[in-house]
Formats: sequence, C-alpha cells, structure tokens
Amino acid sequence: MKKPYRMLVMLIPLFLILFSFYPMQPSFIFASSSPDNWPMFHHDLTHTGYSTSTPTATSAVQLWNYTTRTPVGSSPAVANGYVYIPSDDGNLYCLNALTSTKIWNYTTQGPIGSSPAVANGYVYVGSYDHNIYCLNASTGAKVWNFTTGNTVESSPAVTGGYVYVGSWDGNIYCLNALTGAKVWNYTTGGLVESSPAVAGGYVYVGSANNNVYCLDASTGAKIWNYTTGGLVESSPAGANGYIYIGSEDGNVYCLNASTGIKVWNFATGGIGDSSPAVADGYIYIGSEGNNSVYCLDASTGAKIWNYTTGGLVDSSPAVAGGYIYVGSWDHNVYCFDAATGVKIWNYTTGGGVSSSPAIVGGYVYVGSWDHNVYAFGARTQPAMSFPAEIIYPAAAIIAVVVIIAMALILRKRKH
Repeated sequence: MKKPYRMLVMLIPLFLILFSFYPMQPSFIFASSSPDNWPMFHHDLTHTGYSTSTPTATSAVQLWNYTTRTPVGSSPAVANGYVYIPSDDGNLYCLNALTSTKIWNYTTQGPIGSSPAVANGYVYVGSYDHNIYCLNASTGAKVWNFTTGNTVESSPAVTGGYVYVGSWDGNIYCLNALTGAKVWNYTTGGLVESSPAVAGGYVYVGSANNNVYCLDASTGAKIWNYTTGGLVESSPAGANGYIYIGSEDGNVYCLNASTGIKVWNFATGGIGDSSPAVADGYIYIGSEGNNSVYCLDASTGAKIWNYTTGGLVDSSPAVAGGYIYVGSWDHNVYCFDAATGVKIWNYTTGGGVSSSPAIVGGYVYVGSWDHNVYAFGARTQPAMSFPAEIIYPAAAIIAVVVIIAMALILRKRKH
C-alpha cells in the first residue's frame, strides 16, 4: 500500500475518536435517569405517599406542561419513564416523562377522576362512565372493562393478580387483573370514593356511610369497621401496624390495623379528599376546614406544625428527600420542609390544584384545574446531548467523506 493511502487508513480511527468528543449544540435534558416509580395513587399499596427518590425540585423550576381539554383534578401515576394522567375530558393520557410527548390516549365515555395504577404491563383506571378499565400500558389498547352500578372515582390497587377498587354504587370490588372477572364485592351503606389500601392480606377503605372497613383480601369478608362522625372519602395509609385516615367530621384517625380500635384522633377543622402521607414517624395531611397542611406525630397525633394556604387543601401530600409537596385550591403547588413546615417554594398555576403530586427520578408531577399537568425539577445543560446511535454513524460518514476528498486531491496531484 502506498504511503499516502496507508496514512488515510490510519486516520479513520482518529476521526471517529475526535468526533465522539466534539461538543454538539447544547440542549436542556433531565439531570437524572433514576428508575424508581410511582405506579399508583399515593405511591404504593399502603398509600404512604413516600418516595425514596431525591427531589431536584428544590426551587419552582417548571420543566414542562402538557395541556388537556378540561381540568386535571386527579393524580398521575409514573412508571418506566411514562406519566399516566387522567383528565375530565374523559381521556387517560400516556406521556413521555422526560419530554411530555404524548405516546397515546384512551377515551372513555365520562370524566376520569380515578388515579391510574400501573402493574405488569397494564394500566387500570376508573371512569365516570361506571367502568373500570384495563389498558395495555405501552399502546393504550383496551384489554377489558368491568361495569359497576355508578361512577368509579376510587383509584385501583393492584396486587397478587387482583384489582381492588370502589364505586359510587356502594361496593368495593375485587377483580381478576388479567380478565376483569369479578372475584367478590362487599356492599357498604354509602358510595365508595376512597381508594383501597392493601397490606398483610387485608383491604382497608373508607365509605360515605361514615365507616372505615377492613376486609379479607381473598374473600371480601368484613374483619372490622370503625364509625366516624362524617363521610370518609379520604383514602387510608398504613404503616407499622396502624391505619391513618381522614373523615369529613374534621378528624384524622389512627386505628389499630388488626382490630380497628382507635388509637388517637386529631381535629383539623375539616378533612375532605386529602389522604395522609406517612414518613419517618410523622403523618402529613391537608384540611378543607382551615385551608392548612398538617404534620402530626404518627404515634400520638400531636401537632408538629401546620401551614395555612389561601384555599382548600384536598390534595394528598407527597414526601421525598425531606420535603413535602402538595396542591391547594389557591392555585398553587407548594414545597415545604418536612421537619419544620417552612415554605421552600410555591408555583402558581391557572387553576385549583386538587391533584396529588407524584415524585419519580427526582421530579415532581402534578395536575391542575387549568387543564395542565406539570413537571418540576432541576435541569442541566450538558456539552453534548446527542446519543451514540447518532454520533458514530455520523462520524463514520464524515470520515469517509474526508478520505474521498483527500483521495481526489492526491489523484489530481498525480495527474
């Protein structure tokens, strides 16, 4: 091989290496790619509202928003890089969690006030059209639907091949997760808007007949019930052998999970749909009675702090990294220091925020009645943002072009 051509061949790897480090035009990308999920209402089967994700949303930085046709009053689920968000326009939307690009939407025949649950490649959600739906999580294709006797605003809990969910027809249902076939139902004396929590082979849920129920998860048999002084639309949270739940009689209750015996109660002035979050020996809950967010000692019910917003708080708080995230009907999303209640930031949307935040990969996702779902968190500006599958083919093409150009120059010189 002649010396000039031998030099060209030797230059090819050099071109590839140099091009792979060449600084591309920078663009904003997410700083984290953590694989953690928030696959159902209030994070997990016991509805703790607690994530081990370390939030980057320590300031009110909006990463993106996605606009639906009507209010987004319910809460998102986030799993495997996708955000599943219900809207009052009757659609369940699947969005890319990093970019907000719509992947698919599925249209029901009524508003969706139920928060979806994602499990084993499927997403489950209830609708005002009286149905519970199972959809393919990747494509949005319907797998099955089960028709109840009324609105389904309760959020499903999925475990062990079963779906547990309530309906305004007064029933709590257990369905086969693969087929939608009814396994059992338990009839309460009032509509069931509360979302079931599942732990230790038992299902815990509230009813508008003022009761909190514990049912056998396999048979639906009642283990116990506890009667409060008002509707129980709040959803239970379980931790360390106790059940925490709010009632429209204005109290937060701590009940023994095995017996239903009351351990303590704390009067807030009015609890609506807000459900307690449990973390590090404390519970956090919103109040409609005095527009406040409360932090209580989980063992005694003693108040640690409260913060008063400018509107009703029926959003359910989310806890991560020492921060509390919650919405208010004063149009704001708030971030508080979990230990002190000091406000870290607030972000004002165009409508009330009854949606409960989801925290995944350090980012906070929440809906608003201004028709939008928002993502908050820090972002970085890297030197290079193109993936390797683009870089290396492009480098090879450039190298070939350079070689051809040099070969033509040498050929011209020879002649």
